[in-house]
Amino acid sequence: MGSAKQSAQERRVDGLVVFGGSASSALTDKICAYLAIARGRATVSRFPDGETILKIEEDVRGQDCFVVQSTCPPVNDNLMELLIFIDCLRRASAKRITAVIPYYGYARQDRKSEGRTPITAKLVANMITIAGASRVLTMNLHADQIQGFFDIPMDHLTAAPVLAKHFMNRHLSDAVLVSPDVGNIKFGSDFASRIGGELAVIHKRRLSGEKTIAVQIIGDVRGKKVMMFDDMITTAGTVCEAARIVREHGAGPIFVAAAHGVFAGPAVERLIAAELDEIVVTDTIETPSRVTQGLKNLTVLSVADLVGEAIRRIHEHRSVSALFC
Repeated sequence: MGSAKQSAQERRVDGLVVFGGSASSALTDKICAYLAIARGRATVSRFPDGETILKIEEDVRGQDCFVVQSTCPPVNDNLMELLIFIDCLRRASAKRITAVIPYYGYARQDRKSEGRTPITAKLVANMITIAGASRVLTMNLHADQIQGFFDIPMDHLTAAPVLAKHFMNRHLSDAVLVSPDVGNIKFGSDFASRIGGELAVIHKRRLSGEKTIAVQIIGDVRGKKVMMFDDMITTAGTVCEAARIVREHGAGPIFVAAAHGVFAGPAVERLIAAELDEIVVTDTIETPSRVTQGLKNLTVLSVADLVGEAIRRIHEHRSVSALFC
């Protein structure tokens, strides 16, 4: 990211406009503060029947425009608002439109796991492209192959630098990094390389959309501090089941981190019952008050500077890959 010593004036970027959707209003304000620019003016409202009304309140003709909007719950409403935003900017003659989607919804449906089912992650990619987006910037996709679903340029950021810095500042000795499922080994390996320490993996079996069961653990966690990383916490079934099995194998304190805190359904109740030492997520999704009030051990880190720097580099036609380091 940009040097911490840079002043806001030095980071100021001219010639671009950053808009924020309803789902990412607070994050957009932080991104604009990092870029030292005013937030793009737009009004979002609803018709009595629930249809979204959008009006861009400034001239964007020939401008490099970015729309920040996570497609988090209510997923369909937020996705539709993003599409309308893109279409509105295209019809207002914006030079380039980048959809900044900190949390990409429908990412779990990335393949046909059985007959007569959709690949919704591809459908959403098509919708964003057809609406008029020139490129996409997102973070920690549930499946990396979704990048290939887009026929426009995509930049895929990771929250690993932000999360890793938090735990490095905690100076946790004798720690082991645990991937709560086999599919998340790459994310866990990234943290292991940043923080140091061994990597353990939990093999799980999914019983339903809301329930998973841990079958076995590969690696040694006995007597060690456990740092568990996942791309998202949705119903918390995976991390809570993983916490149970590492405790059965003699683990010490357990710290859980995820890029996206969805916290759907019984997540809060499950996490309280799991008695974790700390739960860390980022602000790719705005955390509801019911979650912050219920989870006293919750820490929310901001990815605004990371996303803001990526936006600046895209605008200036510079490499974004340096931010992966």
